[in-house]
Amino acid sequence: MIAAISAHPYLFWLTLGGVLLVAEMLGTGGWLLWCAVAAVITGVASWVAPLSIEWQGVCFAVLTVLSAFLWWRWLTRRNSMNRPANALNQRGQALIGRELVLDEALVDGRGNARVGDTRWPVVADTSLPAGSRVVVIAIEGITLRVKAR
Repeated sequence: MIAAISAHPYLFWLTLGGVLLVAEMLGTGGWLLWCAVAAVITGVASWVAPLSIEWQGVCFAVLTVLSAFLWWRWLTRRNSMNRPANALNQRGQALIGRELVLDEALVDGRGNARVGDTRWPVVADTSLPAGSRVVVIAIEGITLRVKAR
């Protein structure tokens, strides 16, 4: 077994990459994916340019840390673009920018609108008829400020 691994180390790395991918599919949350990618890249690198076992280990370790760091960085940047800075426990903040259709007319710029299964108080600058398309531009307490689309 050891002789086979030392004769063809790329097979070890490719097999390790496959085993890690299978383990990832069993539901580890994403971290084993990057270890598997690092193992496969290490396997391909040791197949193309024979490296000593020490350099293969260093290559695997560096690639694992680098790929996990790059994934974490991409994920945090993507999540921060989709969410307001302080939206924790502020359900209304997620409604900003959402387009709604008024079920009933806004009289003197005030009324209610249905969002999902909830009715929200709505304020606009002008009166709007029922069926109007509006966009939520702000939230003031529990009242949605809208403008006509």
